[in-house]
Amino acid sequence: MEIRLDGRAALITGGSKGLGFATAMRFAASGADVAILARNAETLEAARREIAAVAKGKVAAFPSDVAKSRDIETAYRAVIAAFGKVDILVNNAGASNTGRFEDVTDEIWQADLDLKLFAAIRLARLALPAMKERRWGRIINVLNTAAKTPRPMSAPTSVTRAAGMALTKVLAGEAAPHNVLVNALLVGRIVSDQIVRRHRADGTHTSLKDYIHAHRDGIPLGRMGEAEEFANLACFLASDAGAYVTGTAINVDGGLSPVM
Repeated sequence: MEIRLDGRAALITGGSKGLGFATAMRFAASGADVAILARNAETLEAARREIAAVAKGKVAAFPSDVAKSRDIETAYRAVIAAFGKVDILVNNAGASNTGRFEDVTDEIWQADLDLKLFAAIRLARLALPAMKERRWGRIINVLNTAAKTPRPMSAPTSVTRAAGMALTKVLAGEAAPHNVLVNALLVGRIVSDQIVRRHRADGTHTSLKDYIHAHRDGIPLGRMGEAEEFANLACFLASDAGAYVTGTAINVDGGLSPVM
């Protein structure tokens, strides 16, 4: 099955690296106009050039801190000016942030909520009206499997991501009558920029390849996932081929999560 996104315009947060970048590459190669948002302008521009090399449509990059409401509004207006619309919104920004509950301050909680939850809320609030008017839209919230199975020492991320899953279900129910589909993709262990950062922080002298191999334990498929595998599923959900899937939270974890 060939999945196409011709004529669609996508906005992807956290689009300069990792899963966001892989998703932007897949969307662009499938025919969509793609706008990527991230904080680092230099990294963002390098990503834009790489995506443009495979793109069938337009590619634009907008430096933005989506933890800030003003940045979100400015970036969204810029995307509309560039593409005229947003058909597909991928809320991907955010990194794992965990610790002992008693050590998580109000400031840490608020920063996590602003980046991972309120960014998705604010962007969806901007994008939904026009999607509903056109009677076509896709919103994909990128979460992780801790949203379903939080463990000790997993706050604030697990709590914020659980809220993101609830948001997904609320939006899906309200948007479905207008042919706007809202789903969540829950990530397990996937080789991405976050894994690279964890390897560096680990302080060991093992190679990245050996680090990735060592952390496959417990994954039924016996390996970490690839960012491109995540992007393929995101592309399906964003396309007309996924037109009867909404309000669901799909684990992308090689079977690691103990719950469906």
